[in-house]
Amino acid sequence: MLKRREFLQRGLRIGGALALTPLASGCLGGAGGETDSTDSWRMPDESAPHRATWMAFGASDAIWGPQLLSPCRDALALIANTIVRYEPVKMLVRQSELAIARQLLNPKVELLSQPLDDLWIRDTGPVFVKNRQGKLAGVDFNFNGWGNKQAYAQDAEVAEFVCAQAGTPVLHSKLVLEGGGIEVDGEGTAIMTESCVLNRNRNPGVSKADCEAELKRLLGIRKIIWLPGIAGRDITDGHTDFYARFAGPGVVVAGLEMDPDSFDYAVTRAHLKILRAATNAQGRKLRVVEMQGPNSIRPRFDNSEFAAGYINFYVCNGAVIAPQFGDITADNNARDTLRELFPGRDVIQLDIDAIAAGGGGIHCTTQQQPA
Repeated sequence: MLKRREFLQRGLRIGGALALTPLASGCLGGAGGETDSTDSWRMPDESAPHRATWMAFGASDAIWGPQLLSPCRDALALIANTIVRYEPVKMLVRQSELAIARQLLNPKVELLSQPLDDLWIRDTGPVFVKNRQGKLAGVDFNFNGWGNKQAYAQDAEVAEFVCAQAGTPVLHSKLVLEGGGIEVDGEGTAIMTESCVLNRNRNPGVSKADCEAELKRLLGIRKIIWLPGIAGRDITDGHTDFYARFAGPGVVVAGLEMDPDSFDYAVTRAHLKILRAATNAQGRKLRVVEMQGPNSIRPRFDNSEFAAGYINFYVCNGAVIAPQFGDITADNNARDTLRELFPGRDVIQLDIDAIAAGGGGIHCTTQQQPA
């Protein structure tokens, strides 16, 4: 039961200044001091130590509707209040909603006023990278509303705002993609879906070779394992963080759809076949662990966009924050799998059904800032 966000038309308006025109081969990079050697910048694995977690209190009535708005805010607060027990949390909030956020959030959560379209900071925020000297920077991947499917004029400014608040420089690229489409092991290997990253609604005219060269320049990766994904069935066109996640170098946990009527049934099996045959940047075979979704969910927020998968967990300092959906057997199996994959960390499962009803999960609502 791995359902995800369909095309949201509520409050749709196209924003931002990025033109979807073909990019010339070999000229994807940013300007001025950002074109060091290929491995100058490196995106750490999510399980590496964090300085903070960034979130966005960005649900709106226009997109989420009156029935989901308040429960969604409650779920965002639950995630933030859980993570802040382990590391600092910095929450972007519209000026007009600061009072609501203060009422729901632990006082330890830092609130920062910023205009927002939505809450998915994994996609709108910067992708943080480090260089050999330990200097931090944030990559702005030109968020365009998942290929112009949803309003994004304000969310397109989030990456630069977060970098400014974090005191880090911005690395620019002409590539368009989202953090939810990037999964790395911190040692040179990445997993990405072609349906998202190579989609012409993001990167028209960009070859796979040019795309790989730019991603290697910015993220310090030496090998990308490409999964097909599936385009046009959810708003993200098949983000990696709903299909496969690194649990450490050489270990991948991958979702498996058991409903033969689901559009993800065949593609998750194709992904497992690719991952089991793949090697990492060091030439070693991967250990691939399957994780099935729940067979049933609580009925309160069940809809066609409900994201009922366990893969969208978030790893913070000392803990793994994961969803549970009310299917006791599947919830417990997911918990036990995560405990085995992340020994020494607390595994905390949360009821985030209202966010899942909007087609996303815990990982989608968070963005780590490395220590």
